[in-house]
Amino acid sequence: MSAGELLERSLAYALGSVAGARSVCPGSDTPCADWNLGELLGHLDDSLDALYEGLTGGSIGLLPHADRVCGFRTRACAVLGAWAAGPPEDVLVGERPLDVRVMAAVGAVEITVHGWDVARACGLSRPVPEDLAAELLPVAQCVVGEEDRGVRFAAPVTVPPRVQAGTRLLSFLGRRP
Repeated sequence: MSAGELLERSLAYALGSVAGARSVCPGSDTPCADWNLGELLGHLDDSLDALYEGLTGGSIGLLPHADRVCGFRTRACAVLGAWAAGPPEDVLVGERPLDVRVMAAVGAVEITVHGWDVARACGLSRPVPEDLAAELLPVAQCVVGEEDRGVRFAAPVTVPPRVQAGTRLLSFLGRRP
């Protein structure tokens, strides 16, 4: 599966989760212990803005906090449009070049997992689609190291060896599916 397809499918999954946030209190708890729902939606906005900036060299700009669901949809469409327009081969992260396909795949991990977090905060049962999780797990395993634990991710959660890819992905990233 191409990085663009991963990004598109992760956004489609997250859009379904974020749609449920419209009727939930922004102060609601999430699986991310340090963030409430409003803060998590803000983080997703920042993630999409960073992806857009990497794809275009520009910024989507701040969207009103009054309707985070609409804002997420707007940003998701902008990111997909930028990908469809033909992204550059490399983006600069600091002063280091990064293959845009790697950026898109890492972004897909971020968007998918936080889409799951949002669904949980909204009381929705939205498992990560198995084929998407199977593609994202090796990406997560390549980019999340021990130095990320306790900072960006909790410690991995032990699960039986034969559980589904969605459970393995979420568990690897410190979630308890």
